[in-house]
Amino acid sequence: MTRILAGFSCISGSNPGLPMDPITKELRKYASREKAVVLQGFFKTGPGEYAQGDKFIGVKAPDIRKVSLKYSGLPEREVLGLLYSPVHEERLLALSILIARFSKAGEEERTGIFRLYLKNTRQINNWDLVDLSAPQIVGRYLADKDKKLLYGLAVSKSLWERRIAIVSTLAFIRLNRFAETLKIAAMLLKDKEPLIHKAAGWMLREVGKRSRKTEEGFLDKHALNMPRTMLRYAIERFPEAERRAYLSLR
Repeated sequence: MTRILAGFSCISGSNPGLPMDPITKELRKYASREKAVVLQGFFKTGPGEYAQGDKFIGVKAPDIRKVSLKYSGLPEREVLGLLYSPVHEERLLALSILIARFSKAGEEERTGIFRLYLKNTRQINNWDLVDLSAPQIVGRYLADKDKKLLYGLAVSKSLWERRIAIVSTLAFIRLNRFAETLKIAAMLLKDKEPLIHKAAGWMLREVGKRSRKTEEGFLDKHALNMPRTMLRYAIERFPEAERRAYLSLR
């Protein structure tokens, strides 16, 4: 995998003016125009919205996974072609294939997939793409390694790289390791983007599922300065009286 890291900045995805290859044909068997219209609105693809211009063909996530399993042996260059597609579901398919490979790979191939992922973050450009892949690739790869890279992503100008930074820590939370989540959530307290507030609140909630004391320690220190959306997501599972008490601080 490492041999394919260079030279993909100009790869394009499927071109509607050209004959489709077998995998894009397969994907379109599950497409729905009605579903595509719903997804275009749900994922905020209109002018000025966070996913402006993203294109959907209306394929459900379980069907994308089905296709990814069938084509898990797709050549790496073709996987990158999918990742550079303007079609959202094709990018999701590429990430699903990479996740499947990562889970079965040895250390050398995992390193290649990890580097490939970071080299192409501009194509991981919607919240579902990040949330599917960041814990499974970035988080799992860094679980036993230095985490410095995540702190760099957390201050990136890219909304999606900042979301990758916090959501990747889900892999550590699942190992009952919370330090990185708390540090990055604190770094994101002044972030302007609601999608970051939601992601950080979600990760804090996941911490609380495993250690309520740890989450409450963070909230007691930062609740007054947290964006309201981040706080609401973080305390979603708290008893009603406790939720009201925290929200009253805001």
